[in-house]
Amino acid sequence: MNLLFVADPLESFKTYKDSTFAMMREAVRRGHTLAACGPQDLRWLLGEPVTAQVRQIELTGHAENWFHVQGSARLALREAGAVLMRKDPPFDPEYFYATHLLGQAEREGAHVFNKPSALRDHPEKLAILEFPQYITPTLVTRDESDVKAFHAEHRDIILKPLDGMGGMGIFRVGPDGLNLGSITETLNRGGAQTLMVQKYLPEIVKGDKRVLVIGGQPVPYALARIPQGSEIRGNLAAGGKGVAQPLTVRDREIATALGPVLAARGLLLVGLDVIGDSLTEINVTSPTCFQEIMQQTGFDVAAMFLDALEARLAAVPATMPPWP
Repeated sequence: MNLLFVADPLESFKTYKDSTFAMMREAVRRGHTLAACGPQDLRWLLGEPVTAQVRQIELTGHAENWFHVQGSARLALREAGAVLMRKDPPFDPEYFYATHLLGQAEREGAHVFNKPSALRDHPEKLAILEFPQYITPTLVTRDESDVKAFHAEHRDIILKPLDGMGGMGIFRVGPDGLNLGSITETLNRGGAQTLMVQKYLPEIVKGDKRVLVIGGQPVPYALARIPQGSEIRGNLAAGGKGVAQPLTVRDREIATALGPVLAARGLLLVGLDVIGDSLTEINVTSPTCFQEIMQQTGFDVAAMFLDALEARLAAVPATMPPWP
């Protein structure tokens, strides 16, 4: 089976930790072939299916120059065995447009994971609002007075943009309220942009846990991303230390409650962020941490993902709508 990865430039991959690379390596081990492109390579022309200019690649087994391009061609997405959307955020207009092109490819018979409409319906910060029983006190607003009132009630808060990743743009404001106005103005752009505010969770010192859910089932280990030094962010991109650990009872409760719901919507792979006992984000665009968990515990997350992908493809009805 030929797997098409829609991703960031392959040349930018850090293969020692990249989860998309782990997927590719496991796919090749199983005998699948690989193709890759970026969202900018997608095209639709009246009378034709959605296509992409793709590079057919093979893995070299080397840390440097880790892939070799066998050839380049324009491929109809419906002709790939599966299309894996692994482009990193931000979820900007171009990402949004790409999901619509991928959705058209689905209508033509392509098998896309995660499902494009589900990517649109589950923005990673706001998706938690559907599950209030698992989250910390949270506010979503543009209004500075709302933020001030939330701070007055909770005293120690976190503010963050809705479109960030890797801990980008996250601020903590303590009981003294120092710089609250300036931070709010920066994030809400004078009331033009919505932001999220949450009660600070002191359990962050033990890690911001990434709980992976594949095909509705939780991976048995989470990666606790522990802030270092004076940093409040545990994100690996912000210098956090990743420590793999078995799921807690609460981690598993959240994952087993949300997993089947999200999987039924076409989200084959989800990354839940949990601090203490609280769900803080639902990551659906390009969840990571496969390799860190594998390296520290021996549990092969990529194998679990390929198992789920192959099972999902085997279960696809044979009566896909034909392309006219």
